[in-house]
Parts: sequence; structure tokens; C-alpha cells
Amino acid sequence: MSNTPEIGSRTRTRAIMEKYGIHTKKSFGQNFLTDLNVLKNIVDAAKITKEDNVIEIGPGIGALTEQLAQSAGEVLALEIDQDLIPVLEEVLEPYGNVTVLNQDVLQANLPELIKEHFTDPNKPVKVVANLPYYITSPILMNLLASPVKWAAICVMMQKEVAQRLTAKPGTKQYGALTLAIEYQMSAEIAFNVSRRVFVPSPNVDSAIVVLKPRQSPLAVQPFDKKKLFGFIRGCFAHRRKSLWNNLQSTIGKQAETKEKMQGILDQLGISAQIRPERLTLEQFIKLANALHADQLL
Repeated sequence: MSNTPEIGSRTRTRAIMEKYGIHTKKSFGQNFLTDLNVLKNIVDAAKITKEDNVIEIGPGIGALTEQLAQSAGEVLALEIDQDLIPVLEEVLEPYGNVTVLNQDVLQANLPELIKEHFTDPNKPVKVVANLPYYITSPILMNLLASPVKWAAICVMMQKEVAQRLTAKPGTKQYGALTLAIEYQMSAEIAFNVSRRVFVPSPNVDSAIVVLKPRQSPLAVQPFDKKKLFGFIRGCFAHRRKSLWNNLQSTIGKQAETKEKMQGILDQLGISAQIRPERLTLEQFIKLANALHADQLL
């Protein structure tokens, strides 16, 4: 095994693709990472140790999986492309701590998979993945909606989406996705990744984002989490319009409703003409709670 180049090297990637007749599939958003330094830096960013159980989403031909296997206790790799399963089973055969499943993460029962496939399911569980660009947000939302208490989520995504996840109030990247992440996690960009280290090269650069559970609880709790984020999405429906215009579209334009909404905004010290991206998560929660208390939400 020591004489065989690692999977993530460009030479080995090409050899595997030629041997198995692999052509990347746009339908699955496949781009194979071929830079060993980047792969090792992802593992470092996730702070993987032998005490960790790791779930990898979309292992492809196993480049990142191999690096994870060398550092983690056990790795569970979920691959949606059935054609890649025999490839993964063969190239990862030297690693007895890896399990490969033909599984769509959006359809997976993650708590059950953890119980079934990890020797000690009580060890910290981390998610590490090179996410397909077209489905990044649904996967993240699915992970955050899961009852699993993730020790960390370390994922590669389109750089633009990474900037949205880590945006601050008042910036153009700040929006509903930012707030959905902030509700449960802290988000940090670990490093950027050039499009040139992939086969084939995507049209945009990427970034590695590390999500960790919030260290301190929210100062204000929402009356209903699901309704809160439906409300927040409504407030960002027309980004170029004021909060007031978005509230009218979301809550209603009746005279009595508008009078109540204005009273609530005055009470909270929020200008009706402010743009939604200037509100903090705490302000959105307070506003949603007040609207709910007045039977407007």
C-alpha cells in the first residue's frame, strides 16, 4: 500500500477513472478533488481524531474518505451514485474502519445509521463532505433538522454560499440561510479552494466551512422554530424592499393589521423602513414572537 499513490493525487485519480471507465455525472454534481494538501487540510479543519465517528457525504472515488480513514475512529461514507459503490469498496479495501453505503443523505435516517454502523455510536459524530453545489442548502438544512447532536460539520461548498453562511447583518450576503445556521451553530470559513484542483474544474471557487454547535443559548427563544424561519424567509422575499413592504406581503395589508404591525415595530424600536438584512436573529425572534402574541403570525 505504501508504494501506491494516495487516491487524491491527480495521477491516481486519473488511473481510477480510466480503470473503471468513470465519467463524472452532472446530475450528481460530481467534481473529484485532486490535491492532497487540500484534502489533508480539510481533515485538519474538522479536527478529526481517533475518538471521532465521521459521516462523509458523497465520497466520489474515495479521495477524502482515505484521508478521513487515516485519522478517524470510523468512517461511514454515503454515496448516492450506485455505479461508484464497487469502485469505493475496492479502492478503500485497505481501510477496515470504513463503511460505504449506497444512500441519499436527504432520505437517510441518520440516527439509525449511526446506531447500526458505528461500533460505539456514543462517540462524537462529525460530518465531513465535499457537497454538490446544486444541493448544498437542502443538505445543510437536513443535517440541522436531524436529532443528531453533531460535534462539528465541516463541508466544502461554493465560495458564494460559504460567504452567505458566515455573513454579518447589513451585508448583501446576509439572509435567511445565514440566520438558519446561526440559530444552531457558529460558522467559520477555514480556507478557500481554487476551482483548478478539481476534475473536471467547476465554474466557481470553493470554500471549506466549519460549523460548530452554539456555545451559548439564544437570549430569546422563538414561539415556534418552523414558523419563525417561514416568517424570516418571507421578510427576505424582496431583498430590495423595506421590512415594512415585506411584512405587508407576509402578514397582510388590512388597515387594522398595519396598525398593529406599526405598534409592534415602535414597541421594539425597529424602523419600518429598515432593510431586512439589517436585523439580527434576536430582533427577528422578538418581532415574530410579538406578531404571534398579537395573533398576526
